[in-house]
Amino acid sequence: MRRLLAAFICAAALAGADVQVGRIEVLVAPDHRDWKYAPGEKVTFLVRAVRNGSDVTGAEVTYSVGPEMMPPASTRTAALPRGGLRIDGGTMPGPGFLRCIARVTEGEYTYQGIATAAFAPEKIQPVARDPEDFDSFWTAGKEELAKVPMDARRTLIPELSTATVDVYHVSMANTGRSRVFGMLAMPRAPGKYPAVLSVPGAGVHKIGPLTGLAEKGAITLAIGIHGIPLTLDPAVYAALGSGALNGYWAYNLDSRERYYYRRVYLGCLRANDYLTSLPEWNGRDLAVTGGSQGGALSIITAGLDPRVKALAASYPALSDMAGYTADRAGGWPHVFRAAGEGSHRTPEKLATAAYYDVVNFARRVKAAGLYTWGYNDQTCPPTSMYAAYNVIGAPKRLVLALETGHNRVPEQTDTVNRWLEQYVTTGQAPLP
Repeated sequence: MRRLLAAFICAAALAGADVQVGRIEVLVAPDHRDWKYAPGEKVTFLVRAVRNGSDVTGAEVTYSVGPEMMPPASTRTAALPRGGLRIDGGTMPGPGFLRCIARVTEGEYTYQGIATAAFAPEKIQPVARDPEDFDSFWTAGKEELAKVPMDARRTLIPELSTATVDVYHVSMANTGRSRVFGMLAMPRAPGKYPAVLSVPGAGVHKIGPLTGLAEKGAITLAIGIHGIPLTLDPAVYAALGSGALNGYWAYNLDSRERYYYRRVYLGCLRANDYLTSLPEWNGRDLAVTGGSQGGALSIITAGLDPRVKALAASYPALSDMAGYTADRAGGWPHVFRAAGEGSHRTPEKLATAAYYDVVNFARRVKAAGLYTWGYNDQTCPPTSMYAAYNVIGAPKRLVLALETGHNRVPEQTDTVNRWLEQYVTTGQAPLP
């Protein structure tokens, strides 16, 4: 009887007890509010762990500090005191980014926070060099493309159209007997309109139309890069992404004539050929926009095509890819990160990459541009993006969201959208 009573009391106590769980947010920040430092100036990182709005104290934190994407200069473990842990991050002797990564483990869960201090980022210079025959190489490519009849085809998609915009699945002939496929959104009202080309991020995925911008009064064309229709079952794109097109960014990297991105870059120009051939185009205004791989393709297209008058690029990939050969971060897809036998760091591949690096197209951009990224990006490191941005001589503006990684916060997205909307409604790219 006593055992039964004790068990009942214990069960009642357990039933009334609160067990609190929740995600731990690891907060890391440098001691300058703008996260910027002069070379040689020391940075201190503050690491805190917060759960349910309150500091987590006593937890073990493992942290490392070093140049972004490079092996850390130091890794240590310490207990988190009340108010957070202050870490002497040291400094950098020249332009670049110094990153602190902190991890807190509780049971089977590990939580991570990142902060990246900038040292004179506006002075970062690219490792990528301009091949002597860069312009003649791409001039030959454009001449080859011009000989290919466009053979444009389009099919109305009623279920994607709106009351004011018609949406079409379109395709046009590209080099190498391939085709460019896209989603065209056209205002229904008769008139002459500006045009916007949207270029995709990396991967193999379904692409939808930019109907919102079309409803503001623009012809928009969102393209894929892989030469496959955009109306297939999503399972097809997933299968290609994990199968035949897995790692496409390194296909034929040892040959500048056969590298995968040659057809892609020329395909972006063919998309512009199509847009500017439409009788509804106003004959003057053409913009290009995209993020990540699409950010790269935006800069590349503007660098190759003088018809482009404005671009909006978010966290551009393919920038200063050879940066790793100088012991600093290079751009996605990080093909040159590893060294030694079996790596991509061969003379042939490094030479090919120079013809496709965003840096060398950025040097040739004449269009006004809006650019945006964050310091904590581990896919497209800020060192690589600044290497391209700093060589652009055209009017430009950079919008920073310091804490963001490889994504855009709503404020960035709204800024890009408003900028494009103002361009298509006024014909002016608003820059300071």
